[in-house]
Amino acid sequence: MAEEAPAAAPAKAPAKAPKKKAASKAKKDGPSLSKLIVAAVAESKERKGMSLAALKKVLAGKGVDVTKANKRINTAVTKLATAGTLSQTKGTGASGSFNQSEATPPCQSLYKAAVRSSPESHVFS
Repeated sequence: MAEEAPAAAPAKAPAKAPKKKAASKAKKDGPSLSKLIVAAVAESKERKGMSLAALKKVLAGKGVDVTKANKRINTAVTKLATAGTLSQTKGTGASGSFNQSEATPPCQSLYKAAVRSSPESHVFS
C-alpha cells in the first residue's frame, strides 16, 4: 500500500488587530454658523437685504470654509428665514435676499434669564 501524506491544514491568516475608531474632530471654538449669519446680515447696510452670495463672501472673510459648509449655510439660512429671525425679501428657499426681521430684538436680549416667581406667592389656604 502506498503511504499518503496527511493533508496539510490550511494556513491560518494572521490575526488582525481590531480597527481603531477614527478620532472625533475637536469642536471648533467660536460662534455657530447661524449666529455668524445673523451677525453678518445685521452688519449689512443694504436696504433691500443681503444676497446669499454676499453672505457667503462675508462668511469666507470670517474664516468659514464656504465650499465645505455650503449645504450647512443653505440649510441654516432657510431655517432662520422660516423661524422668523431673518426675513426673505426676494427669492425662495436659500436663494434670494435676506434682511434681519424687524420683530427680532437684538441678539443680546434673546437670552434673557427667565423670571421666577417667589414660592411665597403660591401659598395655598
